[in-house]
Amino acid sequence: MIAMKAAALVLLAPLALSGCIIYHNRADGVTRLRIDESGTVDGPRVTPLKVVEDSRCPVGTQCVWAGQVKLKVRIETGKGSEERDLTLNTPEQVADGKLTLIEVSPVKKANDTIYPDEYRFGFTFAGGF
Repeated sequence: MIAMKAAALVLLAPLALSGCIIYHNRADGVTRLRIDESGTVDGPRVTPLKVVEDSRCPVGTQCVWAGQVKLKVRIETGKGSEERDLTLNTPEQVADGKLTLIEVSPVKKANDTIYPDEYRFGFTFAGGF
């Protein structure tokens, strides 16, 4: 009985720990983070703090304007730390390169609320050579 419990813990431990990953830097060069998660984006360390604006056009509706997402982030470099608002697909000069918020998920749906813990953000950094 004890051996079965130990075996079950060994099998389930990786699943339980999978939610503890601090940042995700995939082979595609995009670092994906949640609110209050920190990760290195090819140089600067970025922490999404809060969604300032999410006015994206909901899927399946027609909008005159596509809308935008603004995200308050903390950016840490060798020169210190600062907070900035990043707008989706708008590169921002950071240190010796450009930091860009390139992804926001989930997609926005009509009559659906996206809670802060559901958001995922993808970042890239170009420069720093």
